[in-house]
Amino acid sequence: MDHDLKTFAEKVSQLRSEIGTVLVGQQTVVDGVITCLVAGGHALLEGVPGLGKTLLVRTLAQSLHLEFRRIQFTPDLMPADILGTHILEDSPDGGRRMIFREGPVFTQLLLADEINRATPKTQSALLEAMQEHQVTIAGVRRPLPHPFFVLATQNPLEQEGTYPLPEAQLDRFFYKIDVPFPSLADLEEIMERTTGNQTQEARQVLAPADLAELRRIVREVAVAPEIVRYAMRLVLGSHPTGDHSTRSARAYIRYGASPRGAQTLILGARVQALMQGRQHVSLADVRTVALPALRHRIGLNFDAQAEGLTADDLVTRLLDEVPEVGQRVARELSGRA
Repeated sequence: MDHDLKTFAEKVSQLRSEIGTVLVGQQTVVDGVITCLVAGGHALLEGVPGLGKTLLVRTLAQSLHLEFRRIQFTPDLMPADILGTHILEDSPDGGRRMIFREGPVFTQLLLADEINRATPKTQSALLEAMQEHQVTIAGVRRPLPHPFFVLATQNPLEQEGTYPLPEAQLDRFFYKIDVPFPSLADLEEIMERTTGNQTQEARQVLAPADLAELRRIVREVAVAPEIVRYAMRLVLGSHPTGDHSTRSARAYIRYGASPRGAQTLILGARVQALMQGRQHVSLADVRTVALPALRHRIGLNFDAQAEGLTADDLVTRLLDEVPEVGQRVARELSGRA
């Protein structure tokens, strides 16, 4: 495992550094996207336009030598524009035949730009692709390339012309990552890089085979049963009904996190442990990943909206109200990590 830990640290460091040659700042966002990638999940980025979300995806594709396609979601976009469609084509013998023309979803790294500007019908075109890495068209199942990774961006819902993503769509995203506005120092660096005559392009530093190796290492990180139970209590505590529901969940949550949320907590905590140079998951790792893992998986009721509470507020309350393991076990876990 020591060799795996060193391999993970070296490869992730190379990827971070190469992305940093093109993208200014946003280290938390970059680490979140890398976490989704090495955990085998999809990422949803939320922020106002112009914060470098598209640049991040393109740079990531170049650094990993992955095939990259981009879909600009608009209100008039149709499912066939994403998945593909059958067209009538003249055949060499003078007749005609129906052939399938692949849509942009047939790629390794797909950028779904401003996904919440399309209607729910169009958004749902990605459901099967994200979960099963295939699409079914006219009764025929068509596998997608491997690896397949969706990175979607969305504008804040209060902006005009946006549609809320369906719960089933949200649940298929591993993390929901908030993209903050750059600091003054980062803005100055952005101006220096983008308003001159020179442009920076990312080099390939890893191959798809390296990504598969990183995913294998993530799933071999040890997680103590006590920590797994804590993650499960967090998920159960987010449900407004049930024996494990918390006070805030009963008062402000309409529906709680799904089993995918529990899987995300464990896998995300494993990646967090590796990024911290450890071979075992700690309670702190689970708590660190709770916000991006759960913020899009809980629904707020009317009372929460009336009081101006956000999903982040309720996840924070969840962390405060769900008891951790006992002090003795916590000390043992800390020493083991």
